[in-house]
Amino acid sequence: MKKLEPLKFNPIFAYRIWAGDQLKTVLQKPYSESKIGESWELSGVKNQVSIVSEGCFKGERLDELIRSYGADLVGESVYNDFGNEFPILIKFIDAAQDLSIQVHPGDELAKTRHNSLGKTEMWYVISSEDDARLIVGFKEGVTKEHYQKALKEECLESLLQYHHIKEGDTFFIPTGTIHAIGAGTLLAEIQQTSDVTYRVYDFNRIDKDGNKRELHTDLALEALNYNGVDGFKQSYTTDENQPNTLVHCPYFKTNFIPLKGSCELNFSDRSSFTILLSVKGAVEIEVNKKMYVLNFGETILIPAQIEQLTLKGTAHLIEVFY
Repeated sequence: MKKLEPLKFNPIFAYRIWAGDQLKTVLQKPYSESKIGESWELSGVKNQVSIVSEGCFKGERLDELIRSYGADLVGESVYNDFGNEFPILIKFIDAAQDLSIQVHPGDELAKTRHNSLGKTEMWYVISSEDDARLIVGFKEGVTKEHYQKALKEECLESLLQYHHIKEGDTFFIPTGTIHAIGAGTLLAEIQQTSDVTYRVYDFNRIDKDGNKRELHTDLALEALNYNGVDGFKQSYTTDENQPNTLVHCPYFKTNFIPLKGSCELNFSDRSSFTILLSVKGAVEIEVNKKMYVLNFGETILIPAQIEQLTLKGTAHLIEVFY
């Protein structure tokens, strides 16, 4: 068998009614279609499985590699928990218009209804316009009855928490949290491997065929957490050349690495793959005396079998593992 190496994948591009063009103009994604709002960087979602873009594994699918290499690729704990399924989905999202207001179900509800994992996620803001905002959570004191009344009267926005944003802002969105990405936002999304979303309000928007998009208001009722919750926005340190904790939850762990010069990362005590995303700048990654380049807006998967590497450059990286 071929020896495992750091793996880069072809982005999977998704049309979205609210999309701009920053995935192409800022992140340099290679597509010619219009209204591409999401670039799926690393995916094990059925029918949307990532394919290696370069190196000795070029053209091979992520799921096939897991079947071949098992714990050497994903790590012992990941393989024990998920078998041949990859548990994390990485995206870049460009919102020129407001996204729909939505919620994701938790594991139990998603399993019962859709035979899927739930969709806990986090956002890291890469850039934003001056007036850009995110919706995360209800205001304090909102009940199911308040929510249903506001939905019927089309004044749902009055019940929601709005957050003004800037580069580097990070939000954690547990399942059950009502949320939406606002216009003028480019961000990285790290989430459980799931594509289950309940859309509850879409601003009466019309799609390219002249139709309103489907809403899932009945499905959302049981999925929503109506309690106002603090702590969505994450505070974190920015110490150079080392991992700074962003979000550590049962579904994924993320760190922020501000790189200036070089640093070494050691994974010998980690029973998991590692993912690196560049959210600013570019780096060289040295593994076993071989160099790999990670450009701004790119993602790379480091197999669990690789226990250490050296980073060189000036960049902001997000490190992801299980």
